[in-house]
Amino acid sequence: MSITGSYQNMFRIPELKRRLLFTAMILMVYRLGGHITTPGIDLDAVRQFFEGQKGTLVGLYDLFAGGNLSQATIFSLGIMPYISASIILQLLQAVIPYFEKLAKEGEEGRKKISQYTRMGTLGLALVQSFGISFALEGMGVVQSPGLGFKLITMLTLTTGTMFVMWLGEQITEHGIGNGISLIIFIGIIAHYPTDILNTFQALRTGSLPWFTAVFVVVFMVVIIAAIIAITQGQRRIPVQYAKKIVGRRVYGGANTHIPLRVNTAGVIPIIFAQSIIMFPGTLGAFFQENAFMEALSNMFRPPHPVYIVVYSALIILFTYFYTAVILNPVDLADNMKKNSGFIPGVRPGKKTAEYIDRILTRVTLPGAFFLAAIAVLPDLMIKLLNVPFYFGGTGLLIVIGVGLDTLQQIESHLVMRHYDGFMSKGKLRARR
Repeated sequence: MSITGSYQNMFRIPELKRRLLFTAMILMVYRLGGHITTPGIDLDAVRQFFEGQKGTLVGLYDLFAGGNLSQATIFSLGIMPYISASIILQLLQAVIPYFEKLAKEGEEGRKKISQYTRMGTLGLALVQSFGISFALEGMGVVQSPGLGFKLITMLTLTTGTMFVMWLGEQITEHGIGNGISLIIFIGIIAHYPTDILNTFQALRTGSLPWFTAVFVVVFMVVIIAAIIAITQGQRRIPVQYAKKIVGRRVYGGANTHIPLRVNTAGVIPIIFAQSIIMFPGTLGAFFQENAFMEALSNMFRPPHPVYIVVYSALIILFTYFYTAVILNPVDLADNMKKNSGFIPGVRPGKKTAEYIDRILTRVTLPGAFFLAAIAVLPDLMIKLLNVPFYFGGTGLLIVIGVGLDTLQQIESHLVMRHYDGFMSKGKLRARR
């Protein structure tokens, strides 16, 4: 069956059709809310300020907020407080026994962690909204500064964040795909029509040669294919489970595998590295009259060699760090031993943990270098080829990763009801 037929089948299944329409409706609500401006702000002055904030921490935050921060909307904080709270909880699970125990308690433990994440989101949103209200007054874009403006801004932005979080949870529960990821996804692709128009404008005016444009299009296709291959790539470690006889029943005896992904950490290492590498540029934007800060800021801006080397090294470092946080070889080995599982040719326990750790270290290396290359790519394309849009980096990884996850869930619905999936051979695999 053709791809067109597969897409038509999505709307022949009542439940899948309902989920798709529900997801589309929620995303439309999110985009509509992104056009409601926060009260008491001069919008033109805010836009002018954000023109000079590209390449700083403020610009990175605006990317995840779907451009709402630069538009000073009620969704200015976006879903970033929730993401920050989720990352903090994940890190706490690796260092605090209480949270580690919760993570191992199954569904009840996950519910408690979700509740802590919501509480953390509320606290971070209150703090960040106060910081934004203070910064807006310092920028001189507030019509009536004072305590009243700060309170209104905190209430508006915090409510907006909690509402966006609720929208994401509704998509996850009643729609298709991961709701939080889809909200970030739709915020990123909302810039694509403008980028396409800017490209055609550059071609029409001659600032972007046709030869360069064709080369860039071919290069984009290759990069997207490479990202899909890295995102889906995995090293499978075979695992066998011994047979156990309990009464008259025989349990176990199955052959399975442990999938170790090339890019286990996802996009998190780039976010961590960007937060650090953009810090000098952010300081330089606030201390423009200081010669030392200006020189430091220029040194950590693309395509300066110091920026490229330090940025790439940070990404590789954080890739290994975050992979170690979310995937513990000792826990994997212990779980296998408890369930009478073993890797053929490897002794259970410590030797199994060392074997998994050795393979994980080797598999993660190409993924880390690839993440570093993808992160540096857009800055080099803009500077060297004069490309009028931002291609690569965090945004592209998120768009492709979320797209693959969503397609995998849709394909699962199709195959479960005896329809052909999107792939004529094989099947799509989710990242998690």
